[in-house]
Amino acid sequence: MKVNQKQQILDFVKKKYKVSGDCPWAKYPEFRVLRHSDNKKWFGLLMNIPKQKFGLTGNDNIDVLNIKTDSMVIGSFINQHGIMPAYHMNKASWVSVLLDGSVPLADIEFLLNVSFELTKSKK
Repeated sequence: MKVNQKQQILDFVKKKYKVSGDCPWAKYPEFRVLRHSDNKKWFGLLMNIPKQKFGLTGNDNIDVLNIKTDSMVIGSFINQHGIMPAYHMNKASWVSVLLDGSVPLADIEFLLNVSFELTKSKK
């Protein structure tokens, strides 16, 4: 049985951060923005996009999570299979994680925690 990493991520952020995500684009109802409730900054973006956008073979789509990170974290993860420069975001501070099972959930949760901390209010 294939594990649905997208659902695991949604469960994780709901439990840890009390965030369900929202779908701000009518044209892309399957896209879900993960944002802080106070400052509305994004810490994640779940998308379903064509594999070709990442140079992958196949005509189907793949679930992807864009996460904000910093240069120290990018350097240690960017060469890992399934993590690459961000699709449609600033590649200096965001990465895209393929949700095909190639990246362990623990690594994704770590990256989500980093992203959440980087984007939270500076109170």
